[in-house]
Amino acid sequence: MVGSIAWLVSLMADKGQRRYGLHDVNQLQHALQSAMFAEQSGGTPALITAALLHDIGHMVHDLGENPAEQGLDDRHEVLGHEFLTRYFRREVTDPVRLHVAAKRYLCATEPDYFALLSPDSVLSLKLQGGPMSATEIAAFRAEPYAEAAVRLRRCDDAAKVKDLATPDLEHFVTYLAQCHVGPSAGAD
Repeated sequence: MVGSIAWLVSLMADKGQRRYGLHDVNQLQHALQSAMFAEQSGGTPALITAALLHDIGHMVHDLGENPAEQGLDDRHEVLGHEFLTRYFRREVTDPVRLHVAAKRYLCATEPDYFALLSPDSVLSLKLQGGPMSATEIAAFRAEPYAEAAVRLRRCDDAAKVKDLATPDLEHFVTYLAQCHVGPSAGAD
């Protein structure tokens, strides 16, 4: 296993023990469920990797387990994107960057979507700018990885199930390895 992949796996195993928002799952369980749903839906290795790592920004900041409860937008999608660009190409990092925007997009474009959000997603939505405006919708749709971000978002939304059996972290290392390009990966 490449050193940076081993380090990412170790980071997730360690920091992933933190509670995931207001849910009865921790960060690692949420990541594994997201990746499993991406895999089950026939996602590409890049989508599965993005699903696994989409909330890595929560694991690399020092704002506590649920900053939204304190009225803070932790901008975890930006932190995660910046962190991951050292190791992966845009096909992984851009859906991570856009997964919060995808929530805002879906709230603006699908009438029933808001009702599907968990209480902490509703709380964070307010801090993240609420549903998108028409101008923001157009800008989001123009993003090359917008569709992947929406697919990632749907996996994210489903991945909050207490005691759901998933493959372990080691199962997803193959996808990490397929998508890993090492330091300075985001330079493409």
